[in-house]
Formats: sequence, C-alpha cells, structure tokens
Amino acid sequence: MTVISTHKDAEALTMTFVAEFDAAVERVWQVWEDPRQLERWWGPPMWPATFEQHDFTVGGRSRYYMTGPDGQKARGWWQITAIDAPRRLEFDDGFAGEDGEPDPTIAPSHGAVTLEATGTRTRMVTVSTFTSAEQLEQMVAMGMEEGLRLAIGQIDALLAG
Repeated sequence: MTVISTHKDAEALTMTFVAEFDAAVERVWQVWEDPRQLERWWGPPMWPATFEQHDFTVGGRSRYYMTGPDGQKARGWWQITAIDAPRRLEFDDGFAGEDGEPDPTIAPSHGAVTLEATGTRTRMVTVSTFTSAEQLEQMVAMGMEEGLRLAIGQIDALLAG
C-alpha cells in the first residue's frame, strides 16, 4: 500500500494523506498533469473518473464526473490556484451540478499536493483544507478518507504500467 499515513485535524480543518511511490518526482507529477492518467486513479476503483476538461494551468479549470456501479454520475470541478512544476499543485475542489458547473450550495475545499524526492522514491503529501468542521465531517461521512486511500493506492499500478 502506497499510503503511509492519513491524519484528520478538526482544529486545522484539514485531512492529510502521505504516500510514497517507486518513481521519480517528474513521473508522479504526470499522474496529475495528464487527464488520461488522472482518470485511471482519481476516485475509488468502483467510481471511475472521466475528465471532460483539464486545463492544467494557474487559473485553469477541470471538470469531471465519476460513474458509480449503478451508472449514477457524481460531478466535480477543480480551479487550479498554483503550480510549481513538478513539485507543487494547489486547487479548489468542489461538487458540480448536472451541467458540470460548480454547485454554489456546497462550499469547495482546497487541495495542496507536494511532491518530494526521497532517494529513488517520491513522497506525495496531499492536504485538503475545509471551510468548517461540519464540512470536514460531512466529507468523512461521505467516504472521502477511504475513497482517497483507495484512489491513491491505484497510482502504483499506473506508475508500473
């Protein structure tokens, strides 16, 4: 399992995942940058993602949906807020309506991904920051912690292929 640790901090309103991969930083960066690779791991295995848009630039937008086992679609979006290739990525992350546009009734979270070389491996630290303790608990209740653990676990297979 690539996930080394997960930590939920209710005071800081964060959830942190630390994972390590047997690949160079530049290769791990590609699984975020390339939408076809991103589709192969973003979301748990039983809810595969399809990225309809992925403008991987500061200010760029990504639009995606995950398809459940019964065909149900859960839509989401990103707004890229910072890129320091191939070391750091930040983005706002939220739910979307059927039209793929952000759902204004649900506050987005903020994601920050840091990649660091550790010898021949890469350590990836992903921190999601929420607007309130209620939002953090809602995401945990929806299965975010386990879903991200499963999703990140799929990166190994992608890097090996």
